[in-house]
Order: sequence, then C-alpha cells, then structure tokens
Amino acid sequence: MLEALAHPVVLVRDLDAATATYASLLGQPSPRRQELLEHGVECALFALANTQLKLLAPMGTGAALRKRLDAGGEGLLALVFTTPDADAFAKRLRERKVEANVLSSAAGRYIRLPKSETRGVSLAVLEGQPPAAPVGDAGVEALDHVVVMSPDLESSRHLYADILGLRLALDRTFEERGTRILFFRVGGVTVEVGASLSESARPHKPDRLWGLAYRVRDLEAASARLLAAGFDVSGVRKGAKRGTRVCTVRRETHGVATLLISAE
Repeated sequence: MLEALAHPVVLVRDLDAATATYASLLGQPSPRRQELLEHGVECALFALANTQLKLLAPMGTGAALRKRLDAGGEGLLALVFTTPDADAFAKRLRERKVEANVLSSAAGRYIRLPKSETRGVSLAVLEGQPPAAPVGDAGVEALDHVVVMSPDLESSRHLYADILGLRLALDRTFEERGTRILFFRVGGVTVEVGASLSESARPHKPDRLWGLAYRVRDLEAASARLLAAGFDVSGVRKGAKRGTRVCTVRRETHGVATLLISAE
C-alpha cells in the first residue's frame, strides 16, 4: 500500500537559482542539499507538513537530464510515493502485470515503474516515510494537491486506482470550466487528474504533470510576502473547492503551474 507522497520532483537548470526561488516561495531559507555523483545529479529538499519538494538539476555526467531540459524545459519531472514494504508493493504490481523490481540507492530501497505502464509519467515508490516540518503562518504549510492532465481519464483512473491503489475520493465534472477531474487521496495530499470535456479520449497520448497547489494558513500574508519578494501573484479569488480561497503564483516557478490555497 502507498502511504504518502514522498516528493514531487521539479527539474531545473540551475540548482542555486531554483533553490533561492523556492526558499522565498515556501518561506524556508535552508533546504537540505545532496549531490548524487553516481547519477550525475544534485538536489535540494524542502520539507513540508505532509511531503517534501525535491529540486533536481544535472551535474557532471548528467547528460540525460540536460537533454530532457533542452527538449522540454524546466518543470515537474516525477512523483515519488512511499510504501512501508517495497517487496510487498512490487509483488502487488507484478500481480497486476506491471514489471517491478526493488532497487537500492543512497536514498534507500525503491521501485521505478516503467513509463509504458504509467501513461508516460515518471512514477517511483520509495520504502519508508519522508521527514516533515511545520512552518510559520506566512510560509507554505503543506502540499494541497498535484495536478496531472490526461487525454484519457479512464486509463488514468485505472493506473492510479487499480494499479497504484490510491483512493478515489471524488469524480466531479465542472461544466463551467469544461473539465472532469478525478481526486485521489494519499497521505494528506490529493492527486488531481483532469481532462477536457471538449476532447475525445486519446489513449495513446501521454499524461502530463502540470502543477502544484500549496496550503497556507493566511493567504493574504503569504501573498503579501511573495509580492514583496518580487513574485508575480494574482489577486485572491474563491477556490473551486467550497470554503476555500486561492491565488496564482504566475512566475517565477521554474515551469510549474503554482497555486496557493487557504480556508475562507
């Protein structure tokens, strides 16, 4: 069983610049830094109340990530979930005809799902639990949801519900927005998988990781802090979820559509 979202991964060109950006965005000046020379990457990890955010940049021999950046630019690269037992989860995947082997790295034991089974989205499962840390009122408290865009919602439902075992909490159509969204819950985070109502299903087109929504206690204070730091932030408006208010951080977020959300 998957217990939490360990971390969404954001691919960036310049880790120092992106770390400074997200330190201001999240209200956390001191992320944990790592260099994984054997993989040709370096990363920064920001702890939130229910997950981490990982910034990843190529270094040294990281040619594959540089090629990815040249082709698609910066943005969300992957979702990494946690399980208490990697062997048991690998068995679950194999029972569902998904190739799964437990690997080991400096980060621990993990499973990397083949993209042929994940609708083109990079998904991995890490054994264990991520650290978490609360932050102040004006900073980001937690990750509220991840947004995935799908050209074939039923195939995506099969992936997240039947293969990964995430709980489908809600299936809702928003006629005024022209979208249908599946809301999956795991460890206090929602994975929102959305599709356009105006387009027919395209099973052979891949899904796309799109954006992140962060939960804050005081939306006005968070917005004011970001505006003072030089971010382009929209005005506060009612959220799609009843009883919430939101604002959009339009830039600079290194290719990640970004929303702040709070209770009314």
